[in-house]
Amino acid sequence: MIYLELLLTFFKIGLFTVGGGYAMLPIMQDEIVKRQWLRADEFIDIIAIAEMTPGAIAVNTATFVGFRMAGVLGSVTATAAIALPSLFIIIMLAAFWERHREHSWMKGLFSGIRPAVAGLIAAAAFFIGRTALLMPPPDAASSGLDIRSAAIALAAFCAVRFFRVNPIRTIAVSAVVGLVVFSF
Repeated sequence: MIYLELLLTFFKIGLFTVGGGYAMLPIMQDEIVKRQWLRADEFIDIIAIAEMTPGAIAVNTATFVGFRMAGVLGSVTATAAIALPSLFIIIMLAAFWERHREHSWMKGLFSGIRPAVAGLIAAAAFFIGRTALLMPPPDAASSGLDIRSAAIALAAFCAVRFFRVNPIRTIAVSAVVGLVVFSF
């Protein structure tokens, strides 16, 4: 039963999400947390792991959740389910796109889709930021902004945005800072 649930859930996420992995995150979070496969704070941890590993963030997240719920076969099921809609759709659209890409209606269509995708990515950033910066860890006594987390987030943003530091280095340094700041 869990394999079918993984298949249907991740196929639906893959089918109805336009804009790639980051745009999928709000839908993934909603589906995964509502099914109680992960808590919201665990989902953010998985996003961090998925971001650090090679591959698409949505595929990596599906792989992890599938493994958590049903081992290796669950992992394969979730990964295939999230990737299949894109494979089918892109094969069908490739020929259509080549024939019609210069038409004004096609340009208009994508002029509407692009800002929607930007909005979905912004929503993902909001959900992740809210969970990572405002929600307390499971053992915290109170809620509110965690100044340490906010400082790490701001430093990471500045490092990548203004100083063009490699995101992988930024994540590695942030992990070390988190180890020092949150462990001692």
